[in-house]
Amino acid sequence: MGKVTGFKEFERKDESYTAVQERVGHYKEFTVPLSEAEITKQGSRCMDCGIPFCHSGCPLGNLIPDFNHMVHQGEWQKASWILHSTNNFPEFTGRLCPAPCEKACVLGIIEEPISIENIEKNIVERAFAEGWIKPQPPKTRTGKTVAVVGSGPAGLAAAQQLNRAGHLVTVFERDDAVGGLLRYGIPNFKMEKGVIDRRVAILEAEGITFKVNTNVGVNYDINDLKAFDSIVLCGGATERRGLPTPGADADGVVQAMDFLTQQTKVVFGQKIENQVLATGKDVIVIGGGDTGSDCVGTSNRQGAKSVTNFEIMPKPPVGRSESTPWPYWPLQLKTSSSHKEGVERNWLINTKEFIKDANGKLIALKTVNVEWKMVPGQRPELIEIAGSEKTWPCDLALLALGFTGPEKTLSSQLGLELDFRSNYKAEYGKYQTNIPNIFTAGDMRRGQSLIVWAISEGREAARQVDLYLMGSTNLPTKEGGDLPPL
Repeated sequence: MGKVTGFKEFERKDESYTAVQERVGHYKEFTVPLSEAEITKQGSRCMDCGIPFCHSGCPLGNLIPDFNHMVHQGEWQKASWILHSTNNFPEFTGRLCPAPCEKACVLGIIEEPISIENIEKNIVERAFAEGWIKPQPPKTRTGKTVAVVGSGPAGLAAAQQLNRAGHLVTVFERDDAVGGLLRYGIPNFKMEKGVIDRRVAILEAEGITFKVNTNVGVNYDINDLKAFDSIVLCGGATERRGLPTPGADADGVVQAMDFLTQQTKVVFGQKIENQVLATGKDVIVIGGGDTGSDCVGTSNRQGAKSVTNFEIMPKPPVGRSESTPWPYWPLQLKTSSSHKEGVERNWLINTKEFIKDANGKLIALKTVNVEWKMVPGQRPELIEIAGSEKTWPCDLALLALGFTGPEKTLSSQLGLELDFRSNYKAEYGKYQTNIPNIFTAGDMRRGQSLIVWAISEGREAARQVDLYLMGSTNLPTKEGGDLPPL
């Protein structure tokens, strides 16, 4: 694969960014693409390793060395075909995936791994530009009807696969536009929403029906849902985690998703009454993950006075930790483009109190430094460090603490069982709930996870639905599948 000596001749190169001062003035994507010649070189770095561990690192089982080789040879259309054979939406993963495939790349043992994610993005963008991605409606219809609840990556993947099998698919989305968290949970500067719209147009042309502003079990009767031959629940894990901290009810303590969603809607011309704004404020983002990073980038674009980030866990090492050797997903420091736009990052810090004024408005946070006591065989214990208390001025605290699981409206109305983590329970490998014609996939089944896992789950669930409805299936499956739950 690639050029035999390519990994020796060429260094890894990634997309660059426009200058911070320029990009914080807008909400558009700000990456600067590499030239076609440079991308070809990057594809040639794929080293024809004996066992391509990138396959196992990718939850979709993408044929990574194969499309890298096609890029190296200049066979871009073949690269697109190979890429789409396992991934319905490489334009999403090519922008948003943390690329576990790269962390499992064999070349990564000795030097920088192949820039798989960027190659993937360039392949799909070339394919759209050349008109290679066209609607492919099924030649025949089975007459079977399938309802897909949720239009995030899991729901969209399930819908496209089931439609390809010839079923009549309707996708229900409770928001005003298709995309789930891709639409309103991901800032526009990370992925412009036209990227979603052009793919949805393809899906509609293939025969999929989308119903927005339709909240099943709320403004859409659950009995109407039961009229479908099969149901696939892909509603995500959207129960937000809060903080049981004194003063958390202060005016100015806001969930990150509310903050991000409002701003994205404003970008597209919607008027939001009493929009939460960081403009001129001392902002503290609690939570050091991707959502926290998105809040940092959005706060800077809104003109925050200062942006500070709290994380209760220790600062990860810059390189791989001994506890996560290759090819495992590494525990190491991640510095995003939003972090580089301006933020003070703090680790091993815990919020003790949200301080508010007489009118209930947030004015400060009280914190304490902490450490973790690790004892083999026991749960880690959080220890507060005496004398480390500190008060931080704060007008806006954004809670980016992740999600605790899916909402229970559908499970309660449909009579579905939950697993020990409060996710929708499904038979391992079959994605089938305790009600035979109802299936579930994505974060709703496995808990908060990655976009690439959502697409994989949607594809695999669709195959099981087709098998249930027809007794056999020609829909593809990845080899192996994910590990059983602990």
